[in-house]
Amino acid sequence: MEQTKLVPKRRFKVFQNTQAWEQHTISELADRYDNLRVPITASDRMPGNTPYYGANGIQDYVEGFTHCGEFILVAEDGANDLQNYPVQYVNGKVWVNNHAHVLQARSEIADNKFLMNALKQTNIEPYLVGGGRAKLNADVMMKISLRVPELAEQKKIGSFFERLDHLITLHQRKLEKTKALKSAYLSEMFPAEGERVPKRRFAGFTQPWEQRKLGDVVEITMGQSPNSDNYTDNPNDHILVQGNADIKNGYVTPRVWTTQVTKQAEKGDLILSVRAPVGDIGKTDYDVVLGRGVAAIKGNEFIFQSLGRMKQTGYWNKLSTGSTFESINSNDIKDASIMIPGAEEQVKIGSFFKRLDSLITLHQRKLEKLQNLKKAYLNEMFV
Repeated sequence: MEQTKLVPKRRFKVFQNTQAWEQHTISELADRYDNLRVPITASDRMPGNTPYYGANGIQDYVEGFTHCGEFILVAEDGANDLQNYPVQYVNGKVWVNNHAHVLQARSEIADNKFLMNALKQTNIEPYLVGGGRAKLNADVMMKISLRVPELAEQKKIGSFFERLDHLITLHQRKLEKTKALKSAYLSEMFPAEGERVPKRRFAGFTQPWEQRKLGDVVEITMGQSPNSDNYTDNPNDHILVQGNADIKNGYVTPRVWTTQVTKQAEKGDLILSVRAPVGDIGKTDYDVVLGRGVAAIKGNEFIFQSLGRMKQTGYWNKLSTGSTFESINSNDIKDASIMIPGAEEQVKIGSFFKRLDSLITLHQRKLEKLQNLKKAYLNEMFV
């Protein structure tokens, strides 16, 4: 490739008229500090505040450290995703075991934050050797060629993505905090096993809840898969829901279509996964065809949240059958024990959790928007 082509699609204005990027091997850009790594078995680790890193990130927190400063950790072996190869920027005291290479940018030519992102943009898989536990040999890694600009531009790019990563982390924490809040409320606003009243309750409600069979309070439709020859990718055909892969953030997301109608669910119905993972629950804003991996339930918001609580407590896992493939059947669902309060309290509880779900969805969308924005910037700001 000619040097004139080594220019990113998007560039900071101050660098638009500067020279093209150049190709350098990692050995020219960074030093390797694998010699300082020390693996420790779990039983020999002393608990502490130092993050203990392996191939895929933090495994534990220990006393002491092996490295102190700015480093880039690249999985040597045991990577859990070869397409999105584990590469991490660390700063401060860390303990690194022998499953991650340790690099540090040469300050006169390279920036650690830029190099981390440049490595994340690199397809590492062709450089791996071995079978089931693919390995990135040190000598091979150091010969990998990266395209880099001058140091000042590297620093600018590195800082830009650091701020974006901070924003992503902030929204991730907000999302996790809201999900944890919902989980806590589910635990307290539904009766514990063997109880007839919840720990936390809206004012004005005192009557004990009633134990009922799910099949006595809702209509249930088990799925039946169409012939696979009738599957399509045409949005004008019928939406097919096969399992939890078709449910995202609590709602059916069209992924596969079919020309054959077997069992159906209507807009507003609840969709329950009956095959591994059993018990995942979502809603549908569409009329859909049901595959055998799901069942439709005509229930209100309270029933939806009750099913979520059942998933949380592992209720369905106790019933699922099959040594290699977990599943539940029609009788399992119909006979499922569910606690029901009066109609007014159902509405109150359902509305409360619906608002909480809306907040979770809002945080999820903001997070996804930022993640997609970062992906777009990475594609445009690197050569």
